[in-house]
Amino acid sequence: MAAKKPAAPATAAAAKAKAIPTVTLKQLAAGLAEGHELSKRAAEAILNDLVETVTKRLKKGEKIRLTGLGILQVKARPARLGRNPATGEQIKIKASKKVAFRPAKELKEAV
Repeated sequence: MAAKKPAAPATAAAAKAKAIPTVTLKQLAAGLAEGHELSKRAAEAILNDLVETVTKRLKKGEKIRLTGLGILQVKARPARLGRNPATGEQIKIKASKKVAFRPAKELKEAV
């Protein structure tokens, strides 16, 4: 008897999602804890504080440079006209802000 092939994912997006694992903040904290003789709880607290600090600074409009990683900053998106893809009707899109990330040269070369 021939071995059964595993069922193919229903969509290309599902196949892509399974191929790339996602690393969580807890997993990053566990790695830091092992490498720096910290408890997992302390490492998680440090990372959570980092996220809070970055969020506060970005809300103030500051640019965050993480050497070797890249730059995070808030950019303004102006109001514009768009189209509803279902109907083709023209719609107004409000002005908004987005967080932009520009990777550092070291990160680009490493990846």
